[in-house]
Parts: sequence; structure tokens; C-alpha cells
Amino acid sequence: MGAREERAEALGFRPQKEIAYNLLLPYAERLDRESNELLAQIKSSLGRAVHLRELWPGVLFWSRKLNTYIRLYGRKFSKEDHVLFVKLLYELVTIPKLEISMMQGFARLLISLLKKKELLSREDLQLPWRPLYDMLERILYSKTEHLGLNWFPNSYRQGLSSTKTIVLNVLRRCSVEGVLKTLVKACRPYFPDDATAEMLEEWRPLLCPFDVTMQKAISYFELFLPTSLPPELHHKGFRLWFDEFMGLWLSVQNLPQWEGHLVNIFARLANDNIGYIDWDPYIPKVFTRVLRSLNLPVGSSQVIVPRQLANAYDIGHAVIWITAMMGGPSKTVQKHLTGLFNSIASFYHPSNNGRWLTKLMKLLQRLPCCVVRRLHRERYKKPSWLTPVPDSHKLSDQDVTDFVQSIMQPVLLAMFSKTGSLEAAQALQNLALMRPELVIPPVLERTYPAMETLTEPHQLTATLSCVIGVARSLVAGGRWFPEGPTHMLPLLMRALPGVDPNDFSKCMITFQFIATFSTLVPLVDCSSVLQERTDLSEVERELCSASAEFEDFVLQFMDRCFALIESSVLEQTREETETEKMTHVESLVELGLSSTFSTILTQCSKEIFKVALEKVFNFAVSNIFETRVSGRMVADLCRAAVKCCPVDSLKLFLPHCCSVITQLTSNEDVLHEEELDKELLWNLQLLSEITRVDGEKLLPYKDQLVKILQQTLHFTCKQGYTLACNLLHHLLRSSTLIYPTEYCSVPGGFTKPLSEYFPIKDWGKAGDLWSLNIKWHVPSAEEIEFAYYLLDNFLRPELEKLNCYGSGELEMSRDDVQQCLTIVHNCLTGSGNLLPPLKGERVSHLVTSLVSLDETKLFTGIDHDYSRENYRESIAKTLRKLLHYILDNSEDDTKSLFLIIKIISDLLQFQGSHKHKFDSRWKSFTLVKKSMENRLQGKKRHIRALLIDRVMLQHELRTLTVEGCEYKTVHQDLVRDLLRLSTSSYGQVRSKAQQAFFTALGTYNFCCRDIIPLVLEYLRPDRQDVTRQQFKGALYCLLGNHGAVCLANLHDWECIVQTWPAIVSSGLSKAMSLEKPSIVRLFDDLAEKIHRQYETIGLDFSVPENSIQIAILLQQSQKPSSNAELPHPDKLAVALKRQEEKNAESVRNYERLVGTLLDCVNQRNLPWKFEHIGIGFLSLLLRDDYILPLPAIRYLVQCLNHDALIVRKMAISTVAGILKQLKRPHVKVPICPYKISGCPKPDTIMAGDRPDNLWIQYNSGSLPKTEEVWEANCFVEKTHWGYYTWPKTLLVYAPADQQPTLGRPRETMSEAEQIIYDHFTDEKFIEQLIKFLSLEDRKGKDKFNPRRFCLFKGLFRNFDDAFLPVLTPHLERLVQDSHESTQRCVAEIVAGIIRGSKHWTFEKVGNLWKFLCPLLRTAFANITVETYSDWGTCVATSCESRDPRKLHWLFELLLESPVSGEGGSFVDACRLYVLQGGLAQQEWRVPELLHRLLTYLEPKLTQVYKNVRERIGSVLTYIFMIDVSLPNTVPTNSPRISEFTTRVLEKLKPLMEADEEIQNHVMEENGVGEQDERTQAIKLMKTILKWIMASAGRSFCTAVPEQLQLLPLLFKIAPVENDTNYDELKRDAKMCLFLMSQGLLYPEQVPLAIDVLKQTARSSSWHARYTVLTYTQTMVFYNLFIFLNNEETVQGIRLLVLQLMADEQLEVREMAATTLSGLLQCNFLTMDAAMQEHFEKLCKTKLPKKRKRDLGTSVDTIPSGDLVKRHAGVLGLSACILSSPYDVPTWMPQLLMDLSAHLNDPQPIEMTVKKTLSNFRRTHHDNWQEHKQQFTDDQLVVLTDLLVSPCYYA
Repeated sequence: MGAREERAEALGFRPQKEIAYNLLLPYAERLDRESNELLAQIKSSLGRAVHLRELWPGVLFWSRKLNTYIRLYGRKFSKEDHVLFVKLLYELVTIPKLEISMMQGFARLLISLLKKKELLSREDLQLPWRPLYDMLERILYSKTEHLGLNWFPNSYRQGLSSTKTIVLNVLRRCSVEGVLKTLVKACRPYFPDDATAEMLEEWRPLLCPFDVTMQKAISYFELFLPTSLPPELHHKGFRLWFDEFMGLWLSVQNLPQWEGHLVNIFARLANDNIGYIDWDPYIPKVFTRVLRSLNLPVGSSQVIVPRQLANAYDIGHAVIWITAMMGGPSKTVQKHLTGLFNSIASFYHPSNNGRWLTKLMKLLQRLPCCVVRRLHRERYKKPSWLTPVPDSHKLSDQDVTDFVQSIMQPVLLAMFSKTGSLEAAQALQNLALMRPELVIPPVLERTYPAMETLTEPHQLTATLSCVIGVARSLVAGGRWFPEGPTHMLPLLMRALPGVDPNDFSKCMITFQFIATFSTLVPLVDCSSVLQERTDLSEVERELCSASAEFEDFVLQFMDRCFALIESSVLEQTREETETEKMTHVESLVELGLSSTFSTILTQCSKEIFKVALEKVFNFAVSNIFETRVSGRMVADLCRAAVKCCPVDSLKLFLPHCCSVITQLTSNEDVLHEEELDKELLWNLQLLSEITRVDGEKLLPYKDQLVKILQQTLHFTCKQGYTLACNLLHHLLRSSTLIYPTEYCSVPGGFTKPLSEYFPIKDWGKAGDLWSLNIKWHVPSAEEIEFAYYLLDNFLRPELEKLNCYGSGELEMSRDDVQQCLTIVHNCLTGSGNLLPPLKGERVSHLVTSLVSLDETKLFTGIDHDYSRENYRESIAKTLRKLLHYILDNSEDDTKSLFLIIKIISDLLQFQGSHKHKFDSRWKSFTLVKKSMENRLQGKKRHIRALLIDRVMLQHELRTLTVEGCEYKTVHQDLVRDLLRLSTSSYGQVRSKAQQAFFTALGTYNFCCRDIIPLVLEYLRPDRQDVTRQQFKGALYCLLGNHGAVCLANLHDWECIVQTWPAIVSSGLSKAMSLEKPSIVRLFDDLAEKIHRQYETIGLDFSVPENSIQIAILLQQSQKPSSNAELPHPDKLAVALKRQEEKNAESVRNYERLVGTLLDCVNQRNLPWKFEHIGIGFLSLLLRDDYILPLPAIRYLVQCLNHDALIVRKMAISTVAGILKQLKRPHVKVPICPYKISGCPKPDTIMAGDRPDNLWIQYNSGSLPKTEEVWEANCFVEKTHWGYYTWPKTLLVYAPADQQPTLGRPRETMSEAEQIIYDHFTDEKFIEQLIKFLSLEDRKGKDKFNPRRFCLFKGLFRNFDDAFLPVLTPHLERLVQDSHESTQRCVAEIVAGIIRGSKHWTFEKVGNLWKFLCPLLRTAFANITVETYSDWGTCVATSCESRDPRKLHWLFELLLESPVSGEGGSFVDACRLYVLQGGLAQQEWRVPELLHRLLTYLEPKLTQVYKNVRERIGSVLTYIFMIDVSLPNTVPTNSPRISEFTTRVLEKLKPLMEADEEIQNHVMEENGVGEQDERTQAIKLMKTILKWIMASAGRSFCTAVPEQLQLLPLLFKIAPVENDTNYDELKRDAKMCLFLMSQGLLYPEQVPLAIDVLKQTARSSSWHARYTVLTYTQTMVFYNLFIFLNNEETVQGIRLLVLQLMADEQLEVREMAATTLSGLLQCNFLTMDAAMQEHFEKLCKTKLPKKRKRDLGTSVDTIPSGDLVKRHAGVLGLSACILSSPYDVPTWMPQLLMDLSAHLNDPQPIEMTVKKTLSNFRRTHHDNWQEHKQQFTDDQLVVLTDLLVSPCYYA
């Protein structure tokens, strides 16, 4: 590898991975020195900044520079430096008190350093995982965020901090959460070996499936668990948790949220360790679950119940998992994949549509992509330190073939899908890379007919986009598919009619199609080779003769284009009045047209090109076009031609245009005409476009061109001089820019004679990055001379004129000024990269730093010539003068002002290319790359034109990188001018100037600090001279535009201290008026934006020691080294001191800001709106590390009783936050749970009720009812501790004597606490507060408000029972009032008191409950429809995270008599609801209470009232929720379903035994006396149904064996039709059946289910037999692979269906046929010979002859048995035919013939045959041409007879 060693020598180190495209730039030899200097500077300055502890601006500035360095050069540093950078940033990111916005910046940089994980192995780098975990815990699960003490960003915002985001936004606008998760993913491979064990120890105790912590634990596991350990460490990696998690996943049945995370872990594990895990035992279960998670509709009765749709798996991960399991010795996965696609193929048919379709499409698109990625990894990727796939498990060629075959059918169906064929095209692109011979022929089969059709345009666009996807595989041919290229010419010729002016989308896709193919193939006529060479293969000979058509193709294409252009001439397409600009559609067509044409000409041979050139020239010259639409298109075509071959083309075009123009301008009067001659305009336009070519080819014509410019630049007609300016602009650009001059697909073009060079070999060939041989245009000395000549002659005179006008020496009309400015603007943008940037003094006082903050200068290919006049500076001088003159004398000349704004922004920014143009080119480059790339081989195998484009983009990226520009006085002047324009009197001027202003603010370092005071000047209340327009403009400047800097909200104390108070006090300004809606809206937007974007600003900027150690190493690092010595110890001491000062100053600023805001808010006459804004700002300033200053606390507490509702709301949340700040810390001590319980630690993991966690469960025998017991008890508050395992150290609160004292007198409190104490002990204040709290806000919409709850919880937590005496009377008064709002107020306060009493002493708690119990009894008695949910929330909130033994008063109260019947059924239902809320929060810790409740409810299950029944059903769900069958779980102490079911079945016996239909004849009333057993049983049944329905969605596991025992009963009750008039019992039964049939079965439960079905199939009720069939359909589909995995069950189902097909009841037979055809369609059963014979035999059952009927009897006396058998046979055949609706298998024609024999049989057979035939006709009609091929002629004759309806007149 000579090249790598050479690179290492040139650089002095071996680069990790540099951007290869840099080496191809024309000035590549200068880049190594440049990058080494920059890298050395970054290393020393970044290290120094950390060493001197200067996070801001030093570290932030230099870490951004490092980011830019990576963007420009890739990871061009040595491995040692790479490791140092990573370690340093890891230390910085994990600083605990780091401000969030800085943390995000460091995290993004760290992510990009770790992104290519093959560069650093585990030997090179290890990172600890705990700091990251602490950070996530602190930010994502923040305990204080909801109280407003921490504000995190919720969106990725570009602020000043953003480097120009040219980086393809890999970090889409994402929240802090997204960044953190990506960061963990990037660090994961480098976690130490023992990390897995430590993580399991840390998070296993959280695994309590009933608790939210389960979700948290599993998502942590998904994020953190390392899966890429080498095989020898697997025992320390996944082996530790694999069985446990797999068991957990397999035992869950109802998709809880965390199940998706488990799938993601498994997918990642499988992908990282292909071949090291045996997945075979799990495969049927995996596929069944994937199929279920697609949520497909199944069965005849589609009552899809929305099973938590949100929780379905992420298809992307499921696909990765499936792909990783493929291959290897057993072919199980492929078998199942084929099964999966067979069972869902028909859903892909375009006639089907639904919300599930997007998922199916995603599956189709992702799967081939993943397989290609895996093949690439196994066959082409460079080996790295990551575990390779063992040979035994690599995908073999056979595996790939099988895979492609299994997925082809759905892909071909999806091609025409309604949602767009994009996914299918992407899938085909990847499939064609693997097996072109299987993929491309069927696509072409569909494409040729589509090109012929005129009636179905969608078919054409769909097929063309698919062919574009496979184009590269098609043209390359290769060993698998050598005949591929022969299709190319026929395709191209047939695509031509698509260039159709009337159908826009067709036109665009045709352009794309033609361009794609011509990029891949040299359009050279090789037919002459046939005579010369004899060694050609068959295909090559064919291609040679075909290539003679190329010329034809090009000419025909041009004719089409000319027709298109002629039909879009402006006069034809517009009314008189409309605009003259191009419409959006026209500009797209123009783009498509010109790019396709230039592609074709680039790829042409010399001969074809000459013909084409003649043709274009004649077309352009012989017509005169208007210059707006058609003219632009023609000029584009000409430009394309000239670009391809400048010398010949310029010879034709240039002299012609020049002579026409010279001739037409020979008369002097032309100059002053308002409207110019059309011919003149057209030739000028043509000339201005054809000069966009290689500059040196223009030099011979320079004199002619200059002459034309002199004649045309000063036309009076605006259209005329604009075109002349374009010409000037293009001349300048052509001669000064650097760009490639050709984009041919083969270096060197096709000029060699055919004897030396054989173009056919290059069809579809990829460009080779290392021999691209790009031809660059680099400006020569002559061209630069020419450029300066143009500037001297055309720019200088204009500047002189403007200068004189600006000093008032010269009168000029406005039109003249605009003309001058247009010329200046075009000269500036034409020579942007020639003119050196502005020079000047740096504005110094803005920020102080201990490290240098210099800007980086990049070389972009031109050495600036400083000896010449720098026109940039002279333009700047003249313009400022002119601007001030215009603003003072003629401010209404807005058009000139627009031009001036444009010029200023270009003076500041423009260096040769515009950012927005670059962005769109980068975007289109990525799109083209995606559509043409070869993912299989990778290694940048793109076509040459794309690679050249990418190198060009790299050059432009360098010119646009103006990162961290110094802010000089020149810039300062211009930015201030922009500010003045931004506050001008004209709205349009303001908005244009503001855009330029914001861009400038984002470019220069720290200039915002200079500008803010100037903007705020306009808002000062004491200024009299500010106009309303200026006021508005200033507000807009503060607001910023979308995505740019928001001046009002910079993350910096010094700025906020100025802006926030200014915004509030601007309410007193004269220019402010609340009558103007636009101003009101502006203030709303400002406040909203600040609230949305504010993130807590740091007060502590300290740097930890260990990062300083790494910083020293970084400064000392060699190769390249900057030779700067380490900072002197004295300097370090100064730095330490400065950092402490900075922290102190931040605190001072913080207090100052709060103080100023308070003063502002308290000003007299301040409009209410501004008071609200001010209070809003105050609420943002709460923090968890610094208590709010006292005046603010006093003010906010008073605001609790403010008149305005919105202020009260803000005050409630802020006071709750303040109380959190004042909370005194409570001491915790570790305990040992095993000691307390007196049980040893179990050896294995046992979850559930173990002896060692019994002591924290509720036990009425040992409740803490006395002080001693209370003190002795260890209370464990959190519900999840101890369920799965105990944590390593269990912390509980220490006894009361070690906790902060309670019941303090006022003197001992802190001042802040005294303020609150005084207000809340003041009766008047409380009275007012309660009055406000019990008001209605929005009628009927109000709910229990957590903010208010937090307020009261805080009060009672911090001041224990100090405020109870004042509140008690109010509560007792309010609870009597049953109004909604008063009850809610009581509920909020009660919940607050109960939760706040967590640390009270026994005596205080006892007294509290003495008061609360009667209160709650009253409340529950007064409960109403509006308030029951609030009380439910209240009780649930009170019980959340509390030890149940502490709340025994509450539970005993709730269990007194939940269902008494006294208050009527409604109160009973409400009481149950409230009780359920409390018990559900306690989960598994109250088995005794659950048992008591169940014992109490069981006799009441026959309750008659519907609402009580539903509620009881729901309560039962919660009672049994704890009975789960998760792996290694001990049987629970809580109630168990199986015992309950046994008792229930006993009572339902009377229903089981009775045979007749069960009618619901029980009236809804409480009858006197005992009703009979049967009625009781029916009532019981109703309640049980409610329970089954309620538990379907909520519990994790379904109790299948128990439910199966109820099935026969349900089959009996459920009705057959869908009818809403049925009573509740039947509707519920139907619903339950549906839910149960969808349930997931474990393999061991399948036989049980089939037994029940068989037993019911023998039932006497046909309804039951009918329902068995619908149940079977759904059950089989939703458990497809589990059934398929067991041959016996398949046979069982088959027998069941066949048996029911011969049922005596017609409906049952028909349903059985439908079921059969469904099972055949999803390939559960196959149509084998045995089955066919079985049906044919049945069909042949003889029917007795019809006898002459007796006149008396109209009934046919056919014995029913035979008829049934015969009908069964016919139904069987019909089921087989209907089972393949979209194709014709081989057996079908014969079956159709057999069927047709029965057309004249008696009913119901005749009906069945007719239905079948009409269905067959309906589904096969679309593709009948294809299907016809399967039948013989005789069969077709018979069929046609059958399918064409008979004529009734014969």
C-alpha cells in the first residue's frame, strides 16, 4: 500500500480517515500545509483554553473550529490525537453543572468524532458508562423540570452557536433527548468489559412490570447495553441477560410500551453477533409477533379493535433482526420469510388500502436494503476490529436467490400502489444489485405495455420510476444478466412520447428517465466495428448494431423539446393581466429540460454532437422568442450545447448574435426607447447565456463582447439593461471562478477512433476516484486581466456617478440610480472570489479571552492581488454615502433601497457562491447519488459525473466556510446601516433588511453584544422621537427569523440583563399602542419565542481536574505541533481566579436581572399585557441551584391573588417551584432487606412475592397504629423496589429524630420561608385564595390540576401542619357544596395534604386522618358525574409512591362498603372507580386488600346495573393484574385468575347445560326475592364479559387456559350478523370473541384451543358452528407461524374446516368455504392433490332425477344429504379458485372447467357457481391479457361463454 505510506510521510502522521475529494482539487498540493497548521492551532488553543479553565468563549470557540476542521478535511489527524480529542470532549460533556446549550455543542462534536467506529478499537479507547447515565438521569428524568426549575431546549436551534449548518443535517432539528441518545449510541462500543454486569445490577431492581419504571429500565437497557463485544467476552456480555430478556419478551402478550424496546435490543444484538446465537427455537414466535404488529385486518367481520396502535414495533428494527438471522446452516428464517410474504402478499395489491399500508411499504423498502447492507459487510467491507461474520453463517448465493424470489411478488404488486411507487422503486434498486436476472425481466414486462398505454398515466410514471431504480444494474449487465443492455435503446425510443407539454408529471419523469440512462452510456455509434472485429460476443454484436440508432434518438428528442418549448410561449399560456414571471411548473420543466439536454450532449460522440449543434443553432436563430419563458428555455439549450464543446459552438453562435445586436443598435435612438425590439432582446438573452462557458475559450472574442457591453449596458429599457448586466455578470464569472469543464462518463471523452477505444465496454461503468482526471478551469493571468479590465471600464464609472450623486453634486433620476446599482451588483457578484475581503480594525471591547480567537483563512484557489484597487472596499464606501443620502432625501425610493440591501449583504458574505444555492445543489447531489448508488459494493463506486460534482461541492464548501469571522469596524458600519434600514418607514424595506441583518449577526463573532444596545434604544420609554415603524422594526430585530439568532434571548447573562427588562418597559413607550393588532401580535410572538427557546443559563462554569490533565497532553501532542509552551503557573493562578470571578459575576447578573424585572413590572401605568410578560420572564428565572431573591418571592406569592387568571396560573406554578427550592433535605440511611425479613438472599433471580419482600406488603395484623410501631417500621415509598430484585444498597428515610425539625416557630425560619408563612397564616389571604381556586375556568373542560396539587404538597411538606387550622373550616365548608369546581378544589388540596404529610410524625398524621376521614366520607357521598374523575385522580395521586402501611386509614375507609346500593348505582360505580385508583397505584404490595375486595365483590357480580357492571369488570382487571406468568416469577399472593374462574364456571353451569339459545330476558331491575339460577347466571355472565373486555388491553398476559373454558358459552351466545339492535349481552359476547381470537397463543396452548373448537363444531346450534369458523380465521392469522410450526394442529384445523363444509346449515357451509379460501390464500393450507380429489369426489355425488311434480307439492323432494355433499364439493372448488384473486396457478383452469359443469344444478349450488365466476371475472379483469396465457383454446371458449352474460333476446 504505497499510497498510504506516502500520505503518512507527507503529513508527518498517518491520518485516520481524510476526505478523499480534497486530493482532487486543483490546489490540492497546498492543503496539507494548511490543514496541519490549522490542526496544530486547534490542538494548542483548545488544550490551552481548557487548561486555563475558560469554557466561554475559549473552549466553545475552539471546539467549533474542530467541528469545521472535520467538515473540511474529515478525520485528518493521527490516532493518538483522535483518542485525546475524544477523551477531552467526553470529560467536558459530562461536567455535572454544565449549561445545557454548551453540553449539546460538545455532544455533537463528540458524536462526529466517534461516528466511524472502525477507526478506534476497544484497545485504543475505553469510556466509562456511568457519567453518561448520570447525565441522562439528570436531564431526561429531571425531578425539577416539571416545577419550572430547569428549562431544557426542546428543539435543536441555530443560534449564534451554530457553525453554518452545511453539514447534512444529520442531527435533524432534534431535542436535547435526541442528542443525548445519539451520544450514548456513539460511546457504547467503548464501554468496559464489566459494564454489562454493572448495568444489570443497576437497573434490574426497576423491572416491575406494573410500574412506569419498567419502561425506563428497558429503555436504558436498550440504549446502554453493549452488544459488540468480541466472542471471547460474550460470557461478560449478552450471555448474562439473553435468556432472561428473551423469556420476558416471549411471555408478554399485549404489547406494552416497553416491548418495542426489547425488540430493538434483540435486533441490535443479532446484527452485531451474526452466527454466535442460535435463533432457531425463537423464529416462529418472532415472525408471529412481527406479523401481528403489522395490525392487518382479517376475517369477514372487520371490527378491528385499536390494540394500542402506538406501541407496534418499529419496522426498521424488526427488519434488521430478521436480516441478521438469515443464512447459516438451517434455512428456517427464509422459510418463514417466504411464509410471511405469502400470507400478506394480497395486501399489497393496489386495490387494497388502509392505515396499515405505510407499514407494509416500509417493510418492503427496508428489507432488501438491509440484506444488501449485510452482503456488503460480509463480502466487500474492509475488515476492522468489529467481530466478523463466521464463514458458516455468511449468506450464500443460494440464500440470496431464495430471498429475492420470496419478496418479488409483493414488490411487483406494490409497483402500482396508490401511495406511490417510491418504496417499490427503492426495493427494486437494491434487489437488482443482488439478482438482476430475477428482478429486471418482470419489471420490463410491466414497463413495455405501460409505455404503450394512453389511458393510464399513473402506470407509466410508476414503471418508469422503477426502471430508473434498476437502470444501473440493467445497463451494466454483468455475468448474471448479460442481455440487460440490449433493452436500453428500445426503452429510450419508447420513452420519447413522454415529453408531453400537457402532462407535467409524465414530462418530468421522462426527463429523469432519459437523463439517467444517458449518464450511464456513451452515445457513440459503434456499428462500423462490426466489419472490423470478429472477437465480439453475441450481446456486443447486438449492441453495436443497435447503437446506430443513437443519432436518431438524439434528433427525435430535440424535436420533442422544440415542440414543448413552442407550446409554452408566453403569449399562449397567459392572459393579458397575469404576471410575466415563470410559474413554478414552468421553471421545473425548464430545469428538467436543460439538464437532460446537457447530459445527452455531454455523452454524445463528436459526429452526433455536430448534427445536434446545427439543429439547435438553426432553431434558435430562425425564430424570435419572448425572453420570459420560451426564450429562457431555448437559451438554456444553447448554453448546454456551447458548454459541451465551446470552441466549435462559439464559432457558430457568438459572431451571429454580436452582428445582429450591433446592427440593431447602430441607431442612437435605440438607447432611449422604453420598449426594445423583440429580436434585439432575444439575441441579447442568447448571448448572455452562451457566455457561461470555459473562460479561456471566450478570450478570442473579448473585443467584440466589450463592444456589445458598451452599446447595451445603458439602455433606458429595464429589460434590456438587465440582460446586458447578465452578460457582464457571466463574463466575469466565467473568467474568475474555478470549476470543472467537463462531466463526461469516461475521462477524456469519446474522441478516440473506434479502433483504439471500444465504447460498449464502458456502458454503466463507475468512475474511478483515483483516476478521474478532472479538467479544471483555473483563471489564467490573461483572464484575470480581462476581468479587471471589465471592472475598470464598467464598474468604476458607475461608482463615480453614484459618489457624485451621494454628495449632492449630480442630479440623477431614480431609474438611473437603479441602473447604476444593478450594474454594481452584477459586477460584485460576478467577481466575488477575485476581490479580497474587507479589511479594517477589529472591534475589540466586546469580549475578553485568555486564548486567541483568530479567524481561519482558507485558500480557495486564488491568491488575491493586493496591488490593484479593492473594489469591494470602494463599493462599500460609495454605498454608505449613497444610502445615507437616499434615506435623508428620498426615502420612498424603495427599489433603490432593495438593491442597496442586496449589495450590502453580498459585500459582507459573498465569496463566489451563495449558501442557498449550495444547499440545494448538495441536496440534489444526495438525491441523485441515492438513486444511482451501488450499496452492495460501496467504496464510492459512483458514476464519474457525480464524483466530479462532489469534488466541486467540496471546493464550494471551502469558499462558504467563513466560520468565526472577526468583527471589524467595516462590518460594524455596514451592520448598523442594516439596522437603520430594518427600522425604516417602509414595511418591505424593513423585512428585506432584517433578513440581511440576521444573516450578518450569525456570521461575525460576538457582534450581537455590540448591536443589542442600539436596538434597545428604539424601545426606551423616555424617547419621544421614535416612530411606530421604527418601534415595530426594532421588535422584529429582537425576534429574529425562523432558525436565526434571536437577540432577545441569547444564552448569556450580560445580554438578557439588557433585553428582557427593555421589552417589559417598552410598554410605556410613546410608539407602543395596544390598538394595533400587529404590535400586539409581535409582543405575543416575542414572549412565546423566549419561553420556547429559553434554557437555564449556567451560574457555575468550573472545569474539573481530570479534563485539565488531558488538556496538557493535547497541548504537548506532536505531529503536527504548534511549538507553543504550556501556560506559566502564574497565568494558571490568574485563570483560576478569573473563573471564580466569572461565577460570582453570573450570580450578580442573575440577581440584577430579577431586581430590574420586578421594578419594571411594578411601574405605574404599565399596560396589563406587559405585566404578564414580565411575570412570565420571572417564572423562567427559577433555578434549582440558587434560591430566587426575596422581593421576587414576596411579589409572586402576592400574585396568587392577582385579578388576572393568567397571572394566578403562573404564580401557582412558580410558588410551587419556590417551595421546592426551600425544601429541606431529608436524611436517608441504607438498610438490608434480607436482615429485616430474616430470609437469606435467593441464589437465582426470582421475581414476585418472595419471603424477603413480604415485610413491605400490607398486613392488617401489623399495621402501624401506635407511635412505637410507626417509629420501628421501615417505610419503603417507591412501589417497584423489591419486586424483581433488591437494589445493591436500599436507602430509606432515617427515623424522625434525624430529620429536619417539624412545627418550627416563625423566628427559626429563613426569611424566604417567613414570607410564605406570613401569607398563608393570614386568614383574609387564604379566604381570597380559596375563592379564586374554586372558580370555574372553562366549563366542563376543567380537570384535577397537578400544578395546584404541587403547590399544596409543597406547603405541607415544608411547613408541616402549620396551615391546617386556617384551611380546615374552608375545606369543611366546600366539601358540602357538590358543584364541580368546589369539589375539584377540595380534591386538589386533600391530595396535596396527604402527599405533603410524608415526613410528619405519627401524632400529626393521626390527627390529620381524624379530620380527613369524615371529610372524605362526605365527599364520596356527594360525588357526581362531573367530579368522580377528579376524586379518582385525587386518591390515585395520594397513593402514588407511598408505602401502603402509611395510608392504612385511607384504604380501610375506601374498603368500608364500595358497593352498598344505598346511593344508587351511580355512587357505587364512582366509589369503585376511586378505590381502583388507589389500589392500582399500590400494584403488588396490597394482596390482602385485593383478596378482601374480591371476597366482597364476588357475591355482587350479579349486580344488574350496567354502569356498576362495567366498573366491576374494570376493577377485576386490576385485581388480577398482578397474576402474571412472566419467566422466573413466583406464583403471586394476590388473587389468581384460575381459582376465580373455577368458581365462576360452577355458577355458569345452568347456561352450559341448557341447549336452547340464550335470550337476554332479564329486565334491568332489582327483582324482589331470589331469581332462579339461570337468570343469576346470565347476570353473572354479563359482568364476566365486561371483565374480559376490560382486561384485553390492560394486562400483559392473557389467561388463555381460563378463557378457553368460557369459549363454548360465548360461541353459544354470540350472534351471527352484525346488528346494532342486539342487546348488550350478545354484543359483548361478539366483542369478546373478537378480542380473544386476536390474542397471542403460546405453542403449548394451541392444542387446548383446537380441542375447544372441535367440541363446539359438534354443537347443536348452528350459530355456534358458524362462529367457530370466524374465530378460526382470525386466530390462525394472528398466530400463523406458531400454528405452522406444529403439523398436527394444521391437520386439525384442516379437518375442522372440511367437516364444517359439509354442514347441514347453508350459512355454515358458505362460511367454511370462505374460511378455507382465506387459509389457502395465506398459505396456511396448500391446494394439494388429496384435497382436490376430495372435492371432485364430493362433486360427483349423484342427485336423483327430478320427478314430475305433483301439483299439490311445490317442494323438491331431493334427499338433503346428497345435495349437501355435492354442494360441499362445489364450495370446495370455489374456495380454491377464490383463494388466488390476482394470479392464475396451474391447477386453476381445470377447476374452472369442473365448476362450469355444475351451472345447472339445483339451488344453492347454481348460486355458488355464479357467484364464483363473477368474482373470478372481477378480480382477473385488470390483467386478463397476462392471465389468458394459462388457458388452452378450448378452455377459453368455454370460459368466454360462461363469463359473458347470456343474451335475453335470443
